[in-house]
Amino acid sequence: MSQADTAADTTAPGRVAYQGAPGAFSHEACLALRPWDEAVAFETFEAAIEAVRDSDCQLGLIPVENSTIGVVEPASSLVAASGLQVLTEVWRPIRLALMAIEGARLSDIRTVESHPAALAQCSACLASMGLTVAQAFDTAGAARDVAMSGDRTRAAVAPIGAAEVYGLSILRNDLQDSPDNRTRFVLIGPAAA
Repeated sequence: MSQADTAADTTAPGRVAYQGAPGAFSHEACLALRPWDEAVAFETFEAAIEAVRDSDCQLGLIPVENSTIGVVEPASSLVAASGLQVLTEVWRPIRLALMAIEGARLSDIRTVESHPAALAQCSACLASMGLTVAQAFDTAGAARDVAMSGDRTRAAVAPIGAAEVYGLSILRNDLQDSPDNRTRFVLIGPAAA
């Protein structure tokens, strides 16, 4: 099935599994590729793929490659071993933002949290800022956790949309080390009979 075929299938809304919290890059990719479907969040790649295998969701959208860091593991291996079919793929630009609670300043920040892949995509920038990094299960999940903490010394690296979702202030845009930072997502579904 081509991207055009996938995009044309607007008559049967379904559920698309993705890894992350609302506001994550995968969530944004779901909304862009399948706006008529319900995007359903799962904490892990395994859980998102299992939801498709178990027919809890008709499709899944999984990031498998990034232009800066290469293959996204374990997502790529899990897709390959899933027994599901890749229906289409899409490359999406990835712009990373540093965000914190309202009133926090860049000089307040000591720890930055995000998914390991996002941290790797802006490692040089974060190192130049002298910030300690902490891994989280997801970019938007890190933003949510920072918002809930109320701690001015914590920040998250996440999509700009996550700041809107969780009421955070953006301290710095375009943290990615490469200006052409992109991620390839694959839309997966049951193999054709």
